[in-house]
Parts: sequence; structure tokens; C-alpha cells
Amino acid sequence: MISNSLPLDAALRTRAQRVIPGGMYGHLNVARLPPGYPQFFARAEGATLWDVDGNAYVDFMCAYGPMVLGYGNREVEEAAAAQRALGDVLTGPSERLVELAEKLVGLVSHADWALFQRNGTDATTLCVVIARASTGKRKILVARGAYHGSAPWCTPHPTGTTAEDRIHLVHYDYNDVASLVAAAQSVEGDIAGVVASAFKHDYGKDQELPTPAFAAAVRRLCDESGAALILDDVRAGFRLHLGGSWETVGVRPDLAAYSKAIANGYTLAAVTGSDKFRDAAASVFMTGSFWCGAASMAAALKTLEIFERDDSISRMAALGQRLRDGLAAQAEAHGQVLKQTGPAQMPTILFADDPQVEKGRLFTVEALRGGAWLHPQHNMFLSTAHTEADIDRALQATDGAMAAVRKSFGRD
Repeated sequence: MISNSLPLDAALRTRAQRVIPGGMYGHLNVARLPPGYPQFFARAEGATLWDVDGNAYVDFMCAYGPMVLGYGNREVEEAAAAQRALGDVLTGPSERLVELAEKLVGLVSHADWALFQRNGTDATTLCVVIARASTGKRKILVARGAYHGSAPWCTPHPTGTTAEDRIHLVHYDYNDVASLVAAAQSVEGDIAGVVASAFKHDYGKDQELPTPAFAAAVRRLCDESGAALILDDVRAGFRLHLGGSWETVGVRPDLAAYSKAIANGYTLAAVTGSDKFRDAAASVFMTGSFWCGAASMAAALKTLEIFERDDSISRMAALGQRLRDGLAAQAEAHGQVLKQTGPAQMPTILFADDPQVEKGRLFTVEALRGGAWLHPQHNMFLSTAHTEADIDRALQATDGAMAAVRKSFGRD
């Protein structure tokens, strides 16, 4: 059992408050989580994370997604180290740039070309710019509640932005064909693109896989209007299907944004696209001093090679199902009603009848004390580094956490 006392973490938080506004920023700020979560970490290996006070956790956030092969994967680290010995950020790109573009074009079903950036917001923003450059139109259809990055046009926390930053966004409801059609009709003749997440993974909500009817409707709308179908595959890319997440519903996008899992923790993002949008992609100005980092590209090449070789998606799905089945059995034994949604390898776990997330927050805090790092509202991630023993160890922690929920709230 992990102690509630985290003295080294507390000292670092005090120091951080002096030199970092708010002490921490963005989604990694544990002020968004229940009390008891550590902010600072010392090391990680495989599927295990150690905080600065020496406590170890089976990690089901995987750095919020990037660690798809686990922390410190030997093959990926060796590939990155070999490239660093030759050079990383150079005055121009290394040959890894061309090799990685070739790899993605060969792997991703819709891709005729690829461009590289550093994070997911870069990639989704570039997709929107390319769509507008190609079509000469302005409006972008996006799903209500969806997260596409932290740039002014899409951030869910618009402090410091202006209404004009998002004046050309038009909202529809994910998986709702009628709302999609209505949104398109409201700006008919001026649609540059439709952005859709790989699946509905809104924060704190039940997750929804795309229905074939919805995906087909988006494709049809884009074909009829000349707009770009933009798939935001930043979070789910290479965890559902190596050819692109909407291969699962038989629909291919025009443009797609990738990051998270593409390089197993090395900073990299990519935009892939069809030939229809090649000239537009060549016409827009996009750059970053670190966008061609060769070590990250070498890591990505090795990561993608491992995905193909080891059938990583099936491995993560099986581990995720083991966790899901164990939690379902525990919930039934303790008289609780769980809502487990999303792909098994990217699970979201919520309690029924828990609008203020009181049960969820208690559950995850108690699981944390037992050595399992879960999130009360965000979707989580499995990696190929998780083992059956890791899942079983985590389930020991969640069983005690489920008992704590029953004790505080009774049976449902």
C-alpha cells in the first residue's frame, strides 16, 4: 500500500510554484485529479512508473498515450541512440525523413504522402490549413465536445483566445448523421473540411466507436462538397488499425493527423494525405526548428516495424479485455454498476449514477494507493509492455478500491 505522504513531491511542487505559473500547466497538471496523485516522477520501465518518493505504479495512462510499446523499449531506444550518435536536429533533415514518409505511405491505407511535425496540435492544425488551401473555403465542421488540440482554433479552454479564432467552426454531434447534415446545410458552399476523431473519446463521457452509417455519411458529404475528410488519429492512431483507425468502418479520410503512439515517447507527429491534397500541402508554409529531429524519426521507424512484426494491436486489445473482464467481475461482486466503454486497449471507466464523479474519484485514489495508476475521467491506454501479471496486480488494487466505493456509497 502506497502512503498518502509524498514529501519529495510536495517539496517540488513548492519550488515549482515559485518559477512556473500555477506550478504546472495543461493536462499533466494533477490539480485536475483527486488529492493524492503525485505530480513528479523519477523513472519508468515497461508498464511501471515510479514517483520521486519511490512509489511504483502499474501505469494505465502510458504518458497519456505515447508509450505504446512501454517505457524504455530496448529496440526503440537503440535505434534512437544510434541516430543521435550521427546527429539529431541538423541544419536540414536526415535520410530518416524520406524513409519514414515512405514507411507511412506504405502502411497507411489512404496515404500518398506524409509531412512531419512535433505534436498533435501541430498536425490537426496543419490538416485544417491544407483543407482551406485546397478548397478555398473557410468552414470546418467539428463534433461538439471533441478535443483536437490546444491551438486557439480548437482549445477547449479558450481563455486568452478570441471569438474570431473559432468563428469558422460549425458543430455537429458525433455519430448523429442528421446533425452532420444540418451543420453542413447551414454553411453550404463554404465547407473546407470535416474533422472527426477516430472514435468519440470526449473527456468524462461514455466513449462511442464510429458507426458505419456515420462514417459513410461524412465521406459522402465531403465527396459531394469537395471538402476534406480529416481524421484526427492523434490519440488512437496505430492502436486500432495500422492502416488508419477508420479502416475498421470501411472509410478512408483525405487527411489524417497522427502523434501519440507513432514513436513510442519520442516527440513526433505526422500528417498523411491523398494525392488530391498534395499540391495544397506543398503550397502552405509550415516549419519548426525541431520538426525534422532524426532521432525521433528513427524511433518511429523502429516502432512501426515492431507494430507490424508483433501484431501489437491484438496484444493490447487482449490485455485490455483482461482488465475489463476483471473490473466487471469486481463491480458485480461489490454491487456497483460500471460503464466501461471504448476499445479495450483504450478504456474509459465510469460509474453509473455518478454525475459529480465522486465514486470515480474515490475509486481511482484507492487504486492508486494500491499501486494502479488509473484516471477517473480520461480514457486510458494499454501498451504491449503490460503483462498479464501487471493486469492481475492492478486488479488486486482495484478490488480494494471497489470495496471502498461500496463502503462509502453502498450497493447500487
